[in-house]
Amino acid sequence: MLHGTLVTIHLFSAAIFIGIVAFEVLILESIRSHLPAQYMALVEEGIHKRGRRVMPWFVGLLFLTGIAMASHIYGAALAAPFASSFGTLLTLKILLATSVLLHFVLAMKHAVCGNMTSARFKYTHLSVFVHMIAIVILAKWMFVIR
Repeated sequence: MLHGTLVTIHLFSAAIFIGIVAFEVLILESIRSHLPAQYMALVEEGIHKRGRRVMPWFVGLLFLTGIAMASHIYGAALAAPFASSFGTLLTLKILLATSVLLHFVLAMKHAVCGNMTSARFKYTHLSVFVHMIAIVILAKWMFVIR
């Protein structure tokens, strides 16, 4: 029961987080060239305000459930991380997730301090998007490659 609950919350939080980042990279960036810079700045400001309210909850749930699964369910694989393909892929996934968390914390810091530039916004979201694609692939491969 605990495993199913953790996986469900983890996947739901990941879907929301990845969906928002994918929207920003695939949709929002494509309208940049169609809007005057001052309008795009207003759009980004609105996204930052809303993001600061909702994203910490989803990121928090995502990492808390990930940590719970790593410690309670996959602890044996992490005890010897390179002894199996599962442990190796899980370790790589955790490293990428840690990088995503660092990106997120820095982005929140820049947004709160008011120095989130348009270039920083674009770079951060693209980097996180690439990380998330890799994490999704690793998550799937963990259970396929034996």
